[in-house]
Order: sequence, then structure tokens, then C-alpha cells
Amino acid sequence: MEEELKCPVCGSLFREPIILPCSHNVCLPCARTIAVQTPETGPGAGPGAGPGAAAGSAACLDSESAAGGGGGDHADKLSLHSETDSGYGSYTPSLKSPNGVRVLPLVPAPPGAAAAPRGAGPASSSLTCPQCHRSASLDQRGLRGFQRNRLLEAIVQRYQQGRAAAAAAAKCQLCDRSPPEPAAVLCEQCEVLYCAACQLRCHPARGPFAKHRLAPPPAHPGAPGGGDGGGKGAAGGRKLPTCAEHDLENYSMYCVSCRSPVCYQCLEEGKHSKHDVKALGAMWKQHKAQLSQALNGVSDKAKEAKEFLVQLKNLLQQIQENGLDYEACLVAQCDALVDALTRQKAKLLTKVTKEREHKLKVVWDQINHCTLKLRQSTGLMEYCLEVIKENDPSGFLQISDALIKRVQVSQEQWVKGALEPKVSAEFDLTLDSEPLLQSIHQLDFIQMKCRVPPVPLLQLEKCCTRNNSVTLAWRMPPLSHNPVEGYILELDDGDGGQFREVYVGKETLCTIDGLHFNSTYNARVKAFNSSGVGPYSKTVILQTSDVAWFTFDPSSAHRDIVLSNDNQTATCNSYDDRVVLGTAAFSKGVHYWELHVDRYDNHPDPAFGIARINVVKDMMLGKDDKAWAMYVDNNRSWFMHCNSHTNRTEGGVSKGATVGVLLDLNKHNLTFYINGQQQGPPAFENIEGVFMPALSLNRNVQVTLHTGLEVPQSVKQPKLPNN
Repeated sequence: MEEELKCPVCGSLFREPIILPCSHNVCLPCARTIAVQTPETGPGAGPGAGPGAAAGSAACLDSESAAGGGGGDHADKLSLHSETDSGYGSYTPSLKSPNGVRVLPLVPAPPGAAAAPRGAGPASSSLTCPQCHRSASLDQRGLRGFQRNRLLEAIVQRYQQGRAAAAAAAKCQLCDRSPPEPAAVLCEQCEVLYCAACQLRCHPARGPFAKHRLAPPPAHPGAPGGGDGGGKGAAGGRKLPTCAEHDLENYSMYCVSCRSPVCYQCLEEGKHSKHDVKALGAMWKQHKAQLSQALNGVSDKAKEAKEFLVQLKNLLQQIQENGLDYEACLVAQCDALVDALTRQKAKLLTKVTKEREHKLKVVWDQINHCTLKLRQSTGLMEYCLEVIKENDPSGFLQISDALIKRVQVSQEQWVKGALEPKVSAEFDLTLDSEPLLQSIHQLDFIQMKCRVPPVPLLQLEKCCTRNNSVTLAWRMPPLSHNPVEGYILELDDGDGGQFREVYVGKETLCTIDGLHFNSTYNARVKAFNSSGVGPYSKTVILQTSDVAWFTFDPSSAHRDIVLSNDNQTATCNSYDDRVVLGTAAFSKGVHYWELHVDRYDNHPDPAFGIARINVVKDMMLGKDDKAWAMYVDNNRSWFMHCNSHTNRTEGGVSKGATVGVLLDLNKHNLTFYINGQQQGPPAFENIEGVFMPALSLNRNVQVTLHTGLEVPQSVKQPKLPNN
């Protein structure tokens, strides 16, 4: 509570607090220091009005006299000057209060300042709230125009009494004596209580302690008069406040417009005649109830904050414990890597040793073998030389043949490669450590505990329907750190049935085609990763179009078909019949569309109806089992399916005629109309599956498609077929 009882300017407990228009409080002495006056120059003030004139126009603000009892217009007047009033034209630096509020220091008027020139208007004074920075203008009463906050003043007085009592019971925390001396001050930065001797010895007001703030020891709830203990007694002994305008009158009413209590005499004088004035006691109870209600909300939030603080403190402990665990785990993992590397190093050193020993053995064997051969060759040469020296021809010839063969054999032993080393000095061992070094350099933490993804958020502003297709968009919530590998989009059957998966992938936008018209679909999405599947999103409801809007499909049409008018008008380049389909597919509901005959020459037989998507497109519609059609000339029509002609009906088409097609998949039948009149009986019954609007025509016919039509309610009597 102490922070509520401190002035925002001086940082000390309130002294003679006054209430500003913005409902904030400030000490009366501090209000004198932050009040600023601005001189208003009248019409008569010319450019010759200099700084001295401005200095001479300083206004006097009301305050209490130094003697304490002064009254009248001269009581508590304070002369203030702005930087322009100083007469020097230089910037006057501002000061800062202990709470960081900038305070404009008082600047005395320069000596010999001239009086305000004639024509200068009265100076207007204002005061800026140090908390919300709203300015309030002062009237002729000056600071006396602001109400005294007597309630706050009484609470401060009670708080000071309780703190003084607590200070008497507070003990120094650094005393060596037993018992410790009573505490004299509390350092707000160190949060330590000192007696006078310990404060001088352990906390001198110099060096790093120079900026520390020493305050009286705090009050505790059990102290006499501290906290809420002395509220009622203090209130009971306090004198009731009297009206500021009428000293003998007590406050009895409350002006809601002025937000201030008034006395009966104020009302008699008519000062609040047009204001909303209510009984003081009733407003007191009403505002107390409102404050109590607001306090209940603050109390609930305070309880939540306390629980949150407990949670944060537990979190601190968990972080500390988890940090130690993770450090131990990291050390163990790195030690395991070092051990594995040491073992692998030993294995590699063993391989190098074996390779070296093998090479040395091969070389030593080659040395021994070559030495033996060299010794034998040298001995043979020496023997042969001795034989050559002998002069006995017969004896020489007796051994010469054998000796020549021995020499030749000895020479053949030194074949090519015999005098080359069998192994090289280089080791054919190469250790590629670069991948391992890269792995070590890239060794970093990954998400140790991967959790399932959170609930995706459907972006309703991007979800839409068009004809019998729906588009859905979603995104992950912000600040979501769990990885997402993909999404699963589910859709029901449009009739309240079970959901089924319609999309699995990484995209966050999906369009589903081929749905039922005039149906309501429910859609939901969930995300998944390696840890599992997350929860479903909220279900979004999508309504497909009541009627179908479609055009001819250029991608599936025969190449001889020519489309124009945004794919709504069809013609043909061939004299043979060619088929074109619509872009919509129907499997449910009732659908109606019309085709207007724009051109009709030489009495051709165009065919109108429905077909599967794989219908044959180079012959008349209805000649295969994938189409159900009515073909018509200028006199009569026939129904055709699987090249079977039935129900010949009188009445044909000509230029300007309109052919209507009614596909009722609720009753599973197909009906045709010419110029608004039903053409024969229902053409086909018991048809089921997925159908697309279809048309076959040749170059003598041009047809324009009209869609998005309501199903005809009244139908003329059908023409009877001629069998």
C-alpha cells in the first residue's frame, strides 16, 4: 500500500494532498513546483514587448501562507516563470524527482524587470499531472481551486503512526549486541534494517551506497494503528469536513456533474442549479458498493496472480532441475562419443600396425631371397672365372656345357621385376574424417520432447463455396513450436453422416469438388507429426449452391467443337455429330438448365441430355450406354439410350427455340421441355450415378447454354408420343 501513499513528484508520503481534475493526487508543495504560467498577450501588445515584459507578467498562484493563517488574495501566492519569462532566452534545465518525474525549477524574475506593457492580457496558469500528463488550468483561486483529499491525508497519517509503532519494534539485522538495537532506517535497495550505529558503519552515504534510498522501517499489520487495524477508530475521532466556500456548513449533497460534495448553502446560492445533485449518503453507499464490486474483481485477479507466482517459482525450480539433468545428459552423451572415438582410434591403429608389419615382412623376405640369389650368382661367377683361367681344353670341354647351362639358368632367375620391390613405402590407408568433423561441428540440440501439434485454426475469411465445390483454409496458431509434418482434412457426406478423409498433405488450402448441390457439409482439420495426430479444429459448416452455375467444358469437348461467349455458346466444324459436356457433375438433388437454339439450318438432329464423363464424343449423344438424350428435328423428337429410339413425340425445334432439361435425382428420372412445354413423358427412369450435362450437334446448329435456373414449378400438359 505504501506506493499508493507516495507523491509521484517527490516520492515521499503525501503532504496536504490535492485532487487534480484527472483524479490523480499530488502534494500541495509539489503542485507549486510543477505549476507553469503562460502569459497571454492582448491586441495592444506589439512586437516591442521584450523578455522583460514577459518576466513582469508572472502570475501569483494561491498557496498557504508561511505563517499558516494567512487569507485573502495575497495568501499563498507563488511567482512562476517559464524559460521565455526569464528574460535570458536560454533553456532552463529541468530537475527530476525521485520517481523520475520532470519538474520545472522555479526561476526568479531578473532584477529590474520591467512591468508588463500596456495591452498585455492576464497570464494563464496551468498544472500538468505528473502521471497522466493531462494539463489543468488554474482559475483566480489558484491551487485553492483543487479539493483537498482529506481521506488520503487521514490514511497517510494513520499509516505513519502505524509505521512509527512498527519502527519501535523493528530490530537491526546487523547488530552484534543481544538483543539487537531497534532499527532506525531501512535501505530499500539492500532490503536490510539498520540501527543508527550499524548504518554509519556498514552503510555509509558514500561510494556505491550514495544512491541508495534510506527510509523509515516499514509497518507491519500487527502494529498498533498500522494497516487496517486503526481504521474505524481514526474515522470515529476525525472531525467531519466542512464546505470550502462556507466554513460553517457541512457537506450534505453530492454534485454528480462537478463530481464534488456541496453544502446546503451552495445549493441555495444556485451554483449547482442545473446540475445533477444527489444525497451525499446515498452516493457514498453507491460508490462504496461500486468500489467493493471492483475490488472483488481485483481480488480475484490478485489470487490468480499469486497462484501464477507460485507456478513461476515452481517453474524456476523445475528449470534448475531440468538444466542439471540436461547438463548431465549432455556430458554423458559427449563422453560416450569420446569413448566410441577412442575405441575406433584403437581399431584404426591396429589396422595400421598390421599393414606396417605385413609390408616389413614382405620386404625382409625379398631382402633374404635376393641376398641368397646374389650369393649364389657371385659364387658361380667366381667359379666360372677360375674355370676360364685353366689351359686344359679337354677338361674345360668336359664341364663347359653344364656350366653354360647353369649360367643361363642363373641369368634367367633375374627376370624383369625380380629386382623391383614387391610393396611400396606408402600405406594404402586413407581416413576420411571430414564427414565426422562436419557432424561434430553441426552437433546441436534438437527438440528433445516432440509433442503432437496443437489445434489448427480455420481461416473463415478464406473458406468459401462455389457451386458444388468448397474451399477451406487453415493455419497453425502463433508461437507454436511443435513441428507439423502434414494435415488431415475431413468432410461429412452432406447429410449428417460420418466424417471421411478428403485430403492428407502439407498444404494449408484445399478445394473439394464434386459435392452435392443444395447440401450442408461439416468440415474439420487436424495436424500430425512423428509423435502422433493432434486434436481436431472447430467444425465449420459450408452450404453449397442451391442451383448449379456451369458452362461447356473445353477440356473434355471434341476437338471439332468451337466454344465462345465464355464457353456458353457451342458450334461445330464438322458435318458429323460431336459431343460436348458441361463443367458440373450431379449425383443428388433436382437440377434444371436450358439451351437456346441460336442457329438451325438444313433440319439437323441435335441431341440434348446427360452423360457419363467417359461418353463417346464422335457420334450422336445416346448411341452408346454412357448417355441419355433426346434428339429432335424440326417436326418431332425421340429419346435415345444405347442406340435405342423410343417415344417419338410430335413437335420440333427451329431457330429461337428453347430446350429445357430437368434432372431429378431424388426421383431418378430425366424430363425434357421445348419452349416451356414438357416434351413427352419422363424420358428415363431409375437412373443413378454421377451425370454431366451433355449436347451433340453438327455445323448446322449453334446453341447457347443458360444455367442457374430455378426448377419449373408449373408444367404444361405433355405432348402424347406417337408409337
